[in-house]
Amino acid sequence: MIRVLIADDEPMIRAGVRAILATDPDIEVVAEAVDGHDAVELVQRHRPSVAVLDIRMPGINGIDAAAEIRSTVPSTGIIMLTTFGEDDYILQALGGGAAGFLIKSGEPEELITGVRAVAEGAAYLSPKVAARVIAHLAATGAGTLAGRRSAARHRVAALTAREREVLAFLGSGLSNGQIARRLHVVEGTVKAHVSSILARLGVDNRAAAAVVAHEAGIIPPQPSQP
Repeated sequence: MIRVLIADDEPMIRAGVRAILATDPDIEVVAEAVDGHDAVELVQRHRPSVAVLDIRMPGINGIDAAAEIRSTVPSTGIIMLTTFGEDDYILQALGGGAAGFLIKSGEPEELITGVRAVAEGAAYLSPKVAARVIAHLAATGAGTLAGRRSAARHRVAALTAREREVLAFLGSGLSNGQIARRLHVVEGTVKAHVSSILARLGVDNRAAAAVVAHEAGIIPPQPSQP
């Protein structure tokens, strides 16, 4: 069972997220928080598999709450809920170790896919979030869109053929176990490839590597989850 905490200061958003997750028999919402401080306390109490956090909340925001959760309960994966116009927050959350990013106005199926992916230890970026991050980086002096795509392709070209394959699946939100099954190798081999990929790309986590995969345009069609 995937145990989930929801944190959002808007009761209607919490109710909507809970209703969507309730459609999956393998997911159980164990707690709801109204702000970041509440989220940290409830995660420490309930130890959920995944915490779904709104980026902007009163008091302690989602980014600071995520950092505290990662520090005190590292076994809990973090998914950030965002809206358009919060690109700076997304970039901060990427650096803070959040594993999943979803747009509040996205499809309900994406929420379930994201929760399952993060619970499996994967990174999940909504395609809309990935597109926003890439465009925002280009618009804020981090290189033109074409330049960033070219740079990403250059970075990816330095990987081995198998590492590029693993990166593409990683960018699609697959866990090490799922990638291993698709490549017919043991999970430890995939873990070693992921560690090498992060080092070669110069990124700190799977979510940041997923952004590079999206920038380079190597994401394959989304496979069905087993």
